[in-house]
Amino acid sequence: MQVRMEGLTKHFGATRAVQDFTVTLASGELVCLLGPSGCGKSTVLNMLSGIVPVTAGKIYFDEEDVTNLPPEQRGIGLVFQNYALYPHMTVMGNITFPLEIQKVPPREREARAREMADLVHMGGLLARKPRQLSGGQQQRVAIARALVKNPRLLLLDEPLSNLDARLRLEMREEIRRIQQETRVTTIFVTHDQEEAMSISDHIVLMKDGFLQQHAAPQELYNQPANQFVADFLGNPPINNFEGSISGGCFVMADGARVCLPGFAALKEGQEVRLAVRAESFVLAEGPAGDRLACRVDSVYQMGKEEMAVLTFGGTPLRAYIPSEEGLKPGDQVHLGLKDRGVFLFDSHTGERYL
Repeated sequence: MQVRMEGLTKHFGATRAVQDFTVTLASGELVCLLGPSGCGKSTVLNMLSGIVPVTAGKIYFDEEDVTNLPPEQRGIGLVFQNYALYPHMTVMGNITFPLEIQKVPPREREARAREMADLVHMGGLLARKPRQLSGGQQQRVAIARALVKNPRLLLLDEPLSNLDARLRLEMREEIRRIQQETRVTTIFVTHDQEEAMSISDHIVLMKDGFLQQHAAPQELYNQPANQFVADFLGNPPINNFEGSISGGCFVMADGARVCLPGFAALKEGQEVRLAVRAESFVLAEGPAGDRLACRVDSVYQMGKEEMAVLTFGGTPLRAYIPSEEGLKPGDQVHLGLKDRGVFLFDSHTGERYL
């Protein structure tokens, strides 16, 4: 089922949680709502579910306007951060409970519950109660309970945040597997960029209630729409250098400069920020206008590569360098820039120029 939001807005008193949010999510995909805490992603999820009424705008499931429909009429499955399982019920009881509310006959609801339990690999634990389950197992039960109703839309609100690192990875893979098997349109809220990059078909990145970019994970990383997108994605964070355009080159306050194709098209004196990903540097022989003259400050071993911390124009940077180069603190080197992972943004607005 396709999900379409048009001008979606939510105000809590004077607080603008979501503002003029417009996006279309394709049918059968797993989409991550990504952004820092407080950016409005959970509010969007709650408006989609019907738990929170909209201030303005429209929500469409396919071509049906569901903006004012109550939650029980929307055909959604919702999984919360804390799972919200009924402690006095068994796994079977928890999974079948939504079907009891719908007055589904006992034999049918048990058959559907067993099918969902098998899907989430919980078929052998139907007699247990939540306190007898691990965090990951409780999460699987919560997903099975949400799916047993055959929802048109599955909503997951930070579902992995209570798990340890190893379980997070395992459940991340499980959620992707389950979604691909069921093909239910799924919206997954997270503030974890690695989580979003690894499992989603598309990512919707938010900041301060506004949509920043909607794209496939790799496109978001390789072609950020603005400075915020470039800064939010990537580990280590992207390197940023403050400067201005002079004579067709990027020049920093201390005179350090680099000249690349495309810089000459910008206005003389324009204040800009050069942003370069750590993997977008290459060691180059001798000085040249298109290279960064740097001093090596420290080097960390990372297998076949090293993470070098260097200084360019008084600004520290991080760069991945092949370990066979043998860099040492104090070395003076020149770094060239690859075609991918190098951007130029307006220093004040964050607008992307290059």
